[in-house]
Amino acid sequence: MKIPVSIIVPTCNAGESFYQFAEMIKKQTANIKQVLIIDSSSTDQTVSIAEEFGFDVEVIVRKKFGHGKTRQYALEKVNTEIVVFLTQDALLVDEFAIENLVKYLNEDEKISAVYGRQLPYPNTGILGSFARLYNYPEISKVNCYEDKDFKGIKTAFLSDSFSAYKKSLLLEIGGFPKNISFGEDTYVAAKFLMKGFKTGYCADAMVYHAHDYSLNQEYERNKEIGKFHKQEHWLLDTFGKAEGEGLKFVISEAKYLLKNGKWYMLPVAFMHNVVKFFGYKVGYCK
Repeated sequence: MKIPVSIIVPTCNAGESFYQFAEMIKKQTANIKQVLIIDSSSTDQTVSIAEEFGFDVEVIVRKKFGHGKTRQYALEKVNTEIVVFLTQDALLVDEFAIENLVKYLNEDEKISAVYGRQLPYPNTGILGSFARLYNYPEISKVNCYEDKDFKGIKTAFLSDSFSAYKKSLLLEIGGFPKNISFGEDTYVAAKFLMKGFKTGYCADAMVYHAHDYSLNQEYERNKEIGKFHKQEHWLLDTFGKAEGEGLKFVISEAKYLLKNGKWYMLPVAFMHNVVKFFGYKVGYCK
């Protein structure tokens, strides 16, 4: 018998594409016992679409949403040991996505959490596409605490856009932090590793999920990362600073653009990376 699974999705004005999102959940081969939607007072059809597909829905006041505290609130409302988190804009690629993610999570009792591969949509721009290919490669892997010596801060990378947790282990480390507005997935991944557990990445479990960020969006996002790293400075003390990983990204991106004949995008990529760096520094120094 397949392992029972709960799915948690925070939503806010998910739009018409949420219908396709819900259809793909219904097509999954995994043993899904519950789909819980925590909706931040949407003004579109998000709630009615969720109810049409038989999902459980709870509406919260939008200003009370928090990436950590809302996920913790939802976690305590589901009853299965395996809990999958999705964001409303992460579209499952096929009917085996969740089953593959859960299988990988259970390959080793020490694996506490696993995240899946994120692919760019066909219409994603080249910079957004590269970011997905760089962060979500074709080969699965398992991380442990000792990996920090050569993987650095990347050791604690995990994405709640598509991830699965063992609830008992998550609660053992204190659950999701309620006092941070960004980076709850990295936070718990680091806590797991420091407790001697492992985290995983399953390349066979896939979603479409990508963003073509504007310069302002790049600035605001990286400002949040900087604020997060300052608030939770133990992350950098334990796993290393983020700047080294950022430099690797910039070099890899330039090579990717040249390899694909997109040399004319180098100035655009440079500007985006400058803005990201500046945003990070502003957030960290505030």
